[in-house]
Amino acid sequence: MSLYIDIEKNLSSFNLNVKLESKDQILGFLGESGSGKSMTLKCIAGLEKPNKGKIILNDRVLFDSEKKINLSTQERNVGFLFQNYALFPHMTVTQNIELSLSSFNKKERNNISKDYIERLCLNGLEKRYPWQLSGGQQQRVALARALATSPDILLLDEPFSALDHHLRINMEKELTNILKDYKGEVIFVTHDIDEAYRVCDDIVVYNNGLGISKRNKNELFERPSSLVEAKITGCKNISRAKKIGVNTVYALDWGCNCTLNIPIEDDIEYIGIRTHNIEVITEENINLYNDRDNVFEFKINHSVENPFSYTYYIENDNYRQIQIETEKNESKLKKDHLILVRFPQQHLFCF
Repeated sequence: MSLYIDIEKNLSSFNLNVKLESKDQILGFLGESGSGKSMTLKCIAGLEKPNKGKIILNDRVLFDSEKKINLSTQERNVGFLFQNYALFPHMTVTQNIELSLSSFNKKERNNISKDYIERLCLNGLEKRYPWQLSGGQQQRVALARALATSPDILLLDEPFSALDHHLRINMEKELTNILKDYKGEVIFVTHDIDEAYRVCDDIVVYNNGLGISKRNKNELFERPSSLVEAKITGCKNISRAKKIGVNTVYALDWGCNCTLNIPIEDDIEYIGIRTHNIEVITEENINLYNDRDNVFEFKINHSVENPFSYTYYIENDNYRQIQIETEKNESKLKKDHLILVRFPQQHLFCF
C-alpha cells in the first residue's frame, strides 16, 4: 500500500501546499488547529478539490490536475472518521454501519456489519441510536462504518478530541490494536504531540498550510530540523545561536557557549534543549560531573507545581529565562537560589 501527494489549494487564510509519500505505515499530521491538516484529508477523500497537483493511492490516480482526473469520493475507496463521528441520529448502530455498504446485497451487508460489531465490541448495542451511546461507543460505531468497506486508506481526523482523558487513552489502545490487522494506509490527524508520538510511525508537521517534511517520529523529537518543528513538538528552550567552533555555538538568548556532540552546520540560526533533558547539579551528585562542559550558573526566578514534577524558570543576568523540569521525589529548589545546571551535549540540537 502506498500514497503519493503533491497538491496545492488556495484558501482564504493560507495556501495549502503538501508534498509527501507514505507506504505501509500510520502517518501523523501534527500541527495547530487551522493549519491545513483536515483540508488535506478532504482533498484525499475527494470532498475538496485541489487547485493543482496529483494524488496517487496504490498506483491508482485519484486526482491529477494536468490530466483532468478527479475521481468521486465513492470511487476512491477511502474510509473517513470525522471529528464529530457524523453518525445519523435516526439510524441504529447496525444501520449506521451498513450505510457504507450499499453496493453489497442484504445478506452480505448483514454479515459484514455483524463482523465489525463483534470486532469493535459493540455486541448488544445493535439496535441503539447514537444518542443512547457513550462517546467511546459512538466512536467505535464510526470506526466500524469506516472500516466495513475494506478501504485502501483510513483517514482519522482527530478521533479522540471529543473524549475525556481517561476514555481517550483507552480508545487509543483499542485503535492501535484494531489497526494491527488493517492492511491499508492510515493518516492520523492530531494537535496533541504525545498522541502523535504514541500512535504514529512517521509525522508530517503542518504550519500555516505547509506540510512537506515527513520525519521519523524519534528523529523529529530528538533533533528538530526547524524552528517550527521544535515549537510544535513542545520544546520550551530555544535560543538564537551563532556558530563559533566545529561543534560549539554561542547561545545569544542564554548568554553562554554550548558544545554539542556532533559537528555543526555553518548556517545554523537556533539552538534548543528540552526541559526534562537539563540536569541540575547538587552537592549529592556533583562528583559525577568531572566534565564541566555546558555547566552554567542560573538563578531560580519562580516555579510551577505539576501533578508529578516541578517546572522551574531560571535565568542569568540580563538573559531570557529557560525552563527545567525535575521529579517531585527530588528536593524542591527555592526561589532566588543560585544553582548549577548542565546541558548534556547529546540533548542539544541546532537548526
